[in-house]
Amino acid sequence: MKREIKKAAVLGAGVMGIGIAGHLASAGLDVVLLDIVPPELGDDDKKKGLTEDSPAFRNKLAQSAVQKAVKQGNQSPFMCKEDSEKVTTGNFDDHAHLLKECDWIIEVVVEDLNIKQKVMKMVEKNWNKEAVISTNTSGLPLKEISEKLKPEMKNVFLGTHFFNPVRFMHLLEIIPMKETKKEVVNFMADYCSRVLGKGIVFGKDTPNFVANRIGVAGMIGTINLMDEMGITIDEADQIFGKPMARPKSAIFRTADMVGLDTLVHIAHNTAGRVKQKEAERYFTLPDYIEKMVEKGMLGNKSGGGFYKKLDKKHIQVVDPQSVDYKEKEGEKFEQLGMVQFIGDPGERIKATINLEGRAGDFAKRATYEQLIYSAERIPEIANNIVEIDNGMKWGFNFELGPFEAWDAIGLKTSVKDMEEMGYKVPKKIHEMLDNKATSFYKMKKGVRHYYDFKKKDYVPMEDKPEAIIIANVKKDKKKIIEERNTVSLIDIDDGVYLVEFHGPMNSLDNDMWDIMRKAADMAYDKGVGVVIGNQVPDIPGAFSAGANIGVILQGAREKQWDLIKEAVKYFQETNQYIRYAPVPVVTAPYGMTLGGGAEVCMGSDKMVAHHDLFMGMVEPGVGLIPGGGGCMNLLKQYQNYVPRNAEMNNLQPFTAALIQMIGTAKVSDSAAHARELGFIRPWDRIVFNKRHLIGEAKKEVLAMDYLGYTPPRKEKIQVMGDQLRGVANAFVQDMVLGGWASEHDALIIKKLAHVLGGGYVAENSWVPEDYILELEREAFVELCAEEKTQERLDHMLKTGKPLRN
Repeated sequence: MKREIKKAAVLGAGVMGIGIAGHLASAGLDVVLLDIVPPELGDDDKKKGLTEDSPAFRNKLAQSAVQKAVKQGNQSPFMCKEDSEKVTTGNFDDHAHLLKECDWIIEVVVEDLNIKQKVMKMVEKNWNKEAVISTNTSGLPLKEISEKLKPEMKNVFLGTHFFNPVRFMHLLEIIPMKETKKEVVNFMADYCSRVLGKGIVFGKDTPNFVANRIGVAGMIGTINLMDEMGITIDEADQIFGKPMARPKSAIFRTADMVGLDTLVHIAHNTAGRVKQKEAERYFTLPDYIEKMVEKGMLGNKSGGGFYKKLDKKHIQVVDPQSVDYKEKEGEKFEQLGMVQFIGDPGERIKATINLEGRAGDFAKRATYEQLIYSAERIPEIANNIVEIDNGMKWGFNFELGPFEAWDAIGLKTSVKDMEEMGYKVPKKIHEMLDNKATSFYKMKKGVRHYYDFKKKDYVPMEDKPEAIIIANVKKDKKKIIEERNTVSLIDIDDGVYLVEFHGPMNSLDNDMWDIMRKAADMAYDKGVGVVIGNQVPDIPGAFSAGANIGVILQGAREKQWDLIKEAVKYFQETNQYIRYAPVPVVTAPYGMTLGGGAEVCMGSDKMVAHHDLFMGMVEPGVGLIPGGGGCMNLLKQYQNYVPRNAEMNNLQPFTAALIQMIGTAKVSDSAAHARELGFIRPWDRIVFNKRHLIGEAKKEVLAMDYLGYTPPRKEKIQVMGDQLRGVANAFVQDMVLGGWASEHDALIIKKLAHVLGGGYVAENSWVPEDYILELEREAFVELCAEEKTQERLDHMLKTGKPLRN
């Protein structure tokens, strides 16, 4: 019988439980969320007239978890509010029978073995003999959690360790038992990757599995080394952030985000289950950290951990001696200023560990210890280096995994250096070098291979055609047709060409527009279609944060109105060029897709969007209106696909809604929300696995070509004419009087209404697309001439934040 998952149960409504439930519901599953019956009535319960038998009281924990999650805005586990309607809440005592309807049962209760075993007993009584059963434990042995289960239940039992926050963290560790059927493991890996969008790492039933074992050991090992070398907390964070291809939160800010109590729990939990030498170096924390937890200095959730923010500009750091806060006193490592601008993460790491002085010495020693530790953990925690590298990239947001970083540093030279410094290099590394293998990864005939310690040879990476990795494609230089500073044109086979943006925040410029046109021409001459997309390690990253506003500001200050108008026209024409090209063009947006980035997407035949999509017309924040066809395309989309709650009996309801959305620079919280707002069209797809975007977009191009692609025709657009001005004036007046908008905001919205209304034409006139584009250009240039717009542009460039002047 073909296995499928349509309904899942999540047992436990804590932070992880609601996170998992929200993600599953957003992926389209019906979810049962259960928790315990509260131990007693609270004062609020009594005020509401509840009794111990009231369903509202008995289901309180699960219900309140859903209600709180919905209110979290763009940080909610749910992609949109409606997804919460897929969750049925209840409690273990009254609703355990609902488990019989579920295809997947996930235990997410407190990390207490006795409690988990009791929950498993409840599951056993209500199991339908088909459902997969998993635990989200992060530290307890699966063998002990499942030891009392029937043999047939053990066949479908495994660990599914999600990382928090579930919606945003790519990593999911799957830990099979020796009794788990292989088909169950394979099914869950495929399902969680394809449907839930997770990056799968296979671990073993060892302490803290893969990512936390390596990541926490790396953090604590570095902290212990830091104390030995006299490095301060703020010095360590300067080094182990971007210079070492790590997140900006580095070591101690990461610990503050995770919570020091969590760090201590993982350390204590692991120390008792590993060898003494490993426990002492990598899972024994300095006394001052234990004291911080005792004092309630737990990190962000308590208002202070290693750092305490006094105000927006003033941050103090903890003093390990007094366990109190003080001003930062660490050395400012000026050398790191240049290093962090090196684009290639491997070169950045190499440059940092080779710096002269304290910073370089510390970076090198800490890195060498982490690399050796990672190598020693194979095959204990995972079968190969790929699992560890992916675990650190997807679970800790490293740009490179340990073995990828080791390759960048240079395996042969670093081993010699390690031994000269007194480190014991694992035997397997020497055997590898003796085998003339001088890197952990290598390309063979266009396929990436990794070194397998067991086979003592290179093994091809698993071929997943749905996951096209641009960096791997570009290793074959023949695939790069043209490369400029901010954009590349790449052959991704089967007649499909990829336009890859790779500038700072992928801000749009003339080179990008040139390459987009060239791609369409090449596809028409000797291919089938075009994909526009890119891949970055950042979370969430940016498909494109919009046009290059620095160029716009410079032109405005020099009063080069004709040049600005021509540049805007070229962008509009490029978006129209790809929209009406004789070949299909598919965009693959994710993360920040703002202003011009959104306009590129709306100009394509189809979007294949990642579920974490922050799309919006944010131009009013810099004193402008959409200038790349955004006004025109949204008018069309609002007429052809009216967002929820709008009516079609006249133009005013949805045109007014459009003015409000653009005028207030509304940005979607997710792809589902972008669809509600009208940015994403009914035929556009939402994909949960970010790594699959380019591959899935390519499939869409090939499908359109196979079916016989015919480009769309230009359409006339119905407009309200000058009648829209009255609607806009009323909206603006209320905004200004309410303190929600400035006089300059009012001017921007009036210009916007003039464009969306079609200028000075009669009500309900039908006008050509090019006419709306011309109005858009004129309004854009007129706003560039405004002093307050130039102030907004300047403020955004300097601070990265909008100015409401």
